[in-house]
Amino acid sequence: MHVDHLLRLDRLDLSLVWGDESLLGQEIAGVTATDLEDPERFLQPGEVVLSGLVWWTPDGAPAKTDHFVSALRRAGAVALLAGEETHGHVPRELADACRKHRVALIAVPPHTGFRAITEAVYLRQWGELSRRPTGHHALPENVRLDLDRALESGATAGELLDRAFAHLGSPACHLLTASGRTVTRTDAAAELPARAAVEALRGGQGTTLRVEAEGTDFDTWYLHLPEEGQVPPRVLHEISELLGRHRRRQDRHRAARGPAAARLVEAIGAPRADTDHLRDALASCGLGDRAAYTVVVASLEPNADAGADGIAALTEALGHLTSVAFAVAPCAGDEVAAVLAHEAVTADATRDRLREVWPLVQACRPESIWQAGLSTPVATPAELNTALTQARYALAAARTATRPAPRVAGLSDLDGLALLLGGIPDAVREVYRETVLGPLLNGGRSGVMLLDTLEVFLAHDCSWTRTAEALHIHVNTVHYRVERIETLTGRDLSRLDDRVDLSAALLCR
Repeated sequence: MHVDHLLRLDRLDLSLVWGDESLLGQEIAGVTATDLEDPERFLQPGEVVLSGLVWWTPDGAPAKTDHFVSALRRAGAVALLAGEETHGHVPRELADACRKHRVALIAVPPHTGFRAITEAVYLRQWGELSRRPTGHHALPENVRLDLDRALESGATAGELLDRAFAHLGSPACHLLTASGRTVTRTDAAAELPARAAVEALRGGQGTTLRVEAEGTDFDTWYLHLPEEGQVPPRVLHEISELLGRHRRRQDRHRAARGPAAARLVEAIGAPRADTDHLRDALASCGLGDRAAYTVVVASLEPNADAGADGIAALTEALGHLTSVAFAVAPCAGDEVAAVLAHEAVTADATRDRLREVWPLVQACRPESIWQAGLSTPVATPAELNTALTQARYALAAARTATRPAPRVAGLSDLDGLALLLGGIPDAVREVYRETVLGPLLNGGRSGVMLLDTLEVFLAHDCSWTRTAEALHIHVNTVHYRVERIETLTGRDLSRLDDRVDLSAALLCR
């Protein structure tokens, strides 16, 4: 395990204060926690040092800090993990000393326990050890053979988890995704809501181990035991490897269903609905003969790979919905689309459930912008083309609205002119804006002044006095400018329909 592996463990929430690539690539041999001012004699080469910085005080800090860090360097420590709980931050003097003596410095937030870091290091080391060629296994041979047979016969993840932990007394264990979705759990494990599951993964409580497979940020699996020390680390790693093999097999099956989902999305995007073709496409995805269908279109930005990350993110979000079958495939541009098959349900119920889990999926990659639009439920395959248009319109409205819009939007969210206009194609919006406001947009500095006056005038319900106060000008000046606006645009601001036209044009800017 290298130093930079610690930084990649999302549940620890560590952040790099200082350290270059060569330092972060150093191998970790062990962990020592200390708050001694001179810990050199207690350290071994290759260790990371955990310190709550109790020894540090602002008075005399540079000398004391330099002495502490130089001791780490002489002992061969590969990194210092400094806790922020005592002082609320990592002192600048400590960062300067680590830079001077070339010791990587990592900040540990107050909510991350040192025990979680220690456990993460040693669990990883046990895993690496267990992957080396050896004739010894931690699991009893009869259990291991039984699990191998179950895997080959197509057992579910739940069956594998129960069998793997049965000889250990069936401790409580959850198999979770990064967004807190429970894939399965042992009988002794209590039901864990998604938000609580995410807190458990990030909080450092209990034991958490990543299942090694070709997952993405959104759908990685984690084994989580709420109680520590119930399962030997190497046993836990062998169980994790078994589940990794199951996950890779599951991913291959899902990839094999990808072409059918792509054909379905292509069919609902056709200019004209072909009912027979749509019915066949639904059946090939296992979605035939359902009571209702909903289309979801989502966009993951920036630089999303609609063939991987976008599909994984939307699939993970939809996986939180109960009693819903779905197929997901790339759509136009940076979009991915899904067809949901379910019993009769309101559009708002599906939208509201997605809104609950959307922040959890978003948190898997916080730097991304992740939005979706939903259609209203339709009852027949022939209506899916219309449903796709609705979902795209709702997504476009959420992406281009001038005021904050929900990240998961349905048609019922189009409750204002701004959101309604947001779904109109950019080219149409541009033509409308130029047609209505062209003389003002092309009027140079005076045009900018008139646009500002128009915006303030409309925002203040066409009140001459309040507009003058807002712009810090005389009322007569407001009258003059409004007359100029009416002359140039051919609109009468005393008429409601003309005011709506100008308001809509301003929103299209």
